[in-house]
Amino acid sequence: MAVIFTPVHTHEFAELAKQKIAEFNALHWDASKRQQLGLKLENENGDLVAALAGRTFGHWFYLESLWLDETVRRKGVGSKLLAEAERLAKSRGCSFVILDTLDFQARPFYEQHGYKVEWTQANYPFTGCKHFMTKQL
Repeated sequence: MAVIFTPVHTHEFAELAKQKIAEFNALHWDASKRQQLGLKLENENGDLVAALAGRTFGHWFYLESLWLDETVRRKGVGSKLLAEAERLAKSRGCSFVILDTLDFQARPFYEQHGYKVEWTQANYPFTGCKHFMTKQL
């Protein structure tokens, strides 16, 4: 039997592949316990000035995104946002946080809050670095 692979370079196909893995994983654990965790801060005009998004699952909180508008940076907002997310994750039974950050993003910020670099992916995407960090809550 000949095996012929067909290139499919679309977002839709990538989502289908993820769905197939999710179906396989569902045979081994209850993914319904995975919960989104999000926090936002708006200014007096209703404009978004801070956002944090991630998900909790089992003992882990995966912090996917933490963004601050320039108007609130270096004013303690990021620290308060991170602390509140960690508090919520802990209340859901999480003992650990995992995240990744690029070398020009927030590694020093996370280190100041007790995160440790577990692994660095060099030459990402070409000449930079992507740091994978964890923290025990």
